[in-house]
Amino acid sequence: MQKIRAKILIVDDDADVLTAARVVLRQLYESVETESNPQRLATLLQQNRYDVILLDMNYAAGRLSGHEGLFWLNQIMAKNPQQQVIMITAYGDIQLAVDAMKQGAVDFIVKPWENEKLEAAVSAAYRRAVEKKEVSANTKTSTTTALRIQEPEIIGISTAFRNVIATVDKVAGTDANVLLLGENGTGKELIATLIHQRSQRKHEALVKVDVGALAANLFESELFGHKKGAFTDAREDRSGRMEAADRGTLFLDEVGNIPLSLQVKLLTVLQNREVTPLGSNRSIPINIRLISATNTDLQQAVRSGQFREDLFYRINTVVITLPPLRERVDDIPMLVDHFLKIYTTRYHKPEKSISQEAMRYLQKYTWPGNVRELQHAVERAVILSEQTILQKSDFVFSTTIEVNLHAEAFNLDEVERKTILAAIQKYSGNLSKVAKELGVGRTTLYRKMEKYGLDK
Repeated sequence: MQKIRAKILIVDDDADVLTAARVVLRQLYESVETESNPQRLATLLQQNRYDVILLDMNYAAGRLSGHEGLFWLNQIMAKNPQQQVIMITAYGDIQLAVDAMKQGAVDFIVKPWENEKLEAAVSAAYRRAVEKKEVSANTKTSTTTALRIQEPEIIGISTAFRNVIATVDKVAGTDANVLLLGENGTGKELIATLIHQRSQRKHEALVKVDVGALAANLFESELFGHKKGAFTDAREDRSGRMEAADRGTLFLDEVGNIPLSLQVKLLTVLQNREVTPLGSNRSIPINIRLISATNTDLQQAVRSGQFREDLFYRINTVVITLPPLRERVDDIPMLVDHFLKIYTTRYHKPEKSISQEAMRYLQKYTWPGNVRELQHAVERAVILSEQTILQKSDFVFSTTIEVNLHAEAFNLDEVERKTILAAIQKYSGNLSKVAKELGVGRTTLYRKMEKYGLDK
């Protein structure tokens, strides 16, 4: 895959964080620089022009106030108000990151992050950087001419998966709104990208918004944009994600997480096809194709009053349900081979294959995390195994934790809750080890603990 010609800077005093971010981003961008000392920022900004800067919130040992991150953010914005800055924060400092966004940051990521989230955040920030440059140059060139997203590789021969692709082919050429349903990790973002790339809008922007990661008080600003002075620290006019998606496709991931109070505002925009930035009296016409995704039961949410029925029918002209990996057993060998090639190349490992016993083991596993869990399992095995042929012992899953499940407790949520609880007990509350055992990021673990009341 051809790398994007962009310059990324990561500033963090944790060497492990710098290494992890550099490894991920160097697969996608031509230049990725790291710096552990924020005092060098002034010099770096004089010598270079970065498309995106990732900036930690805390530096001095023992200090967790986040004020250092805000200080350096303000230094950066004073030199270049157009600079795209993503804040790096710990789970407990999310409110600080929200404050940082009010002061000019465009996004934040929580460490330890999931690689997909990091890639998505930097990609969105880079798109905005390109848009800013083109506005400054007063050019009408499409922002995605240089950002053409390659059509994702489609891997799967199972009937369930082929049915999904057949539906994609039928709907892609239209402008119908699409609602993607499916469990976490089934590939909803991949299918959204595929629909866009097979549509008549493929030469325009595909703008992705993770609604679940947006704080309620930033929802309107992020989606609709704002004018300078619209609220404290709104230092410049800022286009929203909807305006950025004009003539292209807007992908709203985790759409079921939109607060009820904000659903009517989204509905109004979709009905009128125009958006009004915060602090403005002027509406801006928009022409977007909407793709939404969720892993929640929206019909149940409608019945319980948590999701507006009129918005539900607005976004679900066509519904595509993605099958879980346990219903795509025939696709597992192809997916394993695909991920083996990716990670042996990424980590400079010798070519690896997988034993027949290990493959049978993978095909019998229930995959609660679906394709994403399989991907992470193969990545772990490639990194940790010294063998050229991966064995069953190279793959460890959450089901290896002994969980006392009774016959009446086969509700998936209850199984997941008990599995997480068992892992917490096994590792005496060490959440880093729990997350590693379960094969998920710590952010995902925190969210699930909160969901099941295990964070008390």
